[in-house]
Amino acid sequence: MKIGLVDDGHLIPLPLGESLERARVAAQARETRTAKRSTRKVPDDLAPVMATPLAPEVLGDEPVDVGYAARLFAQLSLPYRDPGPSLPEWVRRNGTLELVVHPGRTMDRKTGKTIRAYPYGVLPRVLVTWMATEAVQTKDRVLVLGGSLSEFLRALGLVPRGGTRGDIGRLRDQMNRTLSATMVVSDQRPTSDRIGTFTFADECQLWWSDRFPSEEPLWRSTITLSERFFESIVSAPVPVDLLALRALRGSALRLDLYTWLTYRLSYLRQPTTVPWASLEAQFGSGYGATRLFKREFLEQLAAVRAVYPEAKVEPTEAGLMLRPSPPHVPARRLKRGPTP
Repeated sequence: MKIGLVDDGHLIPLPLGESLERARVAAQARETRTAKRSTRKVPDDLAPVMATPLAPEVLGDEPVDVGYAARLFAQLSLPYRDPGPSLPEWVRRNGTLELVVHPGRTMDRKTGKTIRAYPYGVLPRVLVTWMATEAVQTKDRVLVLGGSLSEFLRALGLVPRGGTRGDIGRLRDQMNRTLSATMVVSDQRPTSDRIGTFTFADECQLWWSDRFPSEEPLWRSTITLSERFFESIVSAPVPVDLLALRALRGSALRLDLYTWLTYRLSYLRQPTTVPWASLEAQFGSGYGATRLFKREFLEQLAAVRAVYPEAKVEPTEAGLMLRPSPPHVPARRLKRGPTP
């Protein structure tokens, strides 16, 4: 399954004009696919499951550009910029839900020493989407990265290129940061407390070469997802349109906004306004002033709405008005993977 997201550009987002053009192309392509699918007869036995919430669009046995996001990261986000090794923990909040990220470990390629390091930017989001998609499709905690390094890079939408600024080095660094980080999730309310700790993976075996990535086998490089993370994915996956994610590449905030909206709107039953202060606590990072966050938020929201025109959202002085809308991936039937 190809995720097709590339180039966090070291946190330099694509120009909005270019993003919107890609978004318009993606939306047009999606409308064309929908029109073609509408002429196909849906088997009668699909009727009981057509209304299943958060299920991917599948006609017959053919999945259509469907990937999966982890539900937690449809509600909370990883860092957009590098918090640096001196920060003891990184916190994000969404209502009563709180995510605390403790840094993992990666090697400083300049000094050769292992340092504390946070996952940040587009690449961890690409990786988590790939892991979630593979877990849902295979129903297996052990994920195989592919036959070669080049194949895995292309599955993530990256260019098999080495060097200090190549995708191979950046992916290796962000995979180490992501797979070794520890997360604490809590939901504390007046009458209840829920707290859990998890990592993405129990174990990973990764083989790397930046000399001949197209020829170097990955020697069955694998990632073994932690049981808690795996169960959280397969028990409540959030379907996402991979074509939309491709159109929104280049900005981690765009990816988070798209995933949040398609999840949040899927169960919304009445209009609600999310205050700007709450949005800043959930998505803001180092803006210094709410007005600066609001300006960036609205700019990236415009790109998301271009690929997800069904989303009924309206910025107001108080916050973002959300109205009941269809999820971006219409509910049809969950394609079952192999039985464990």
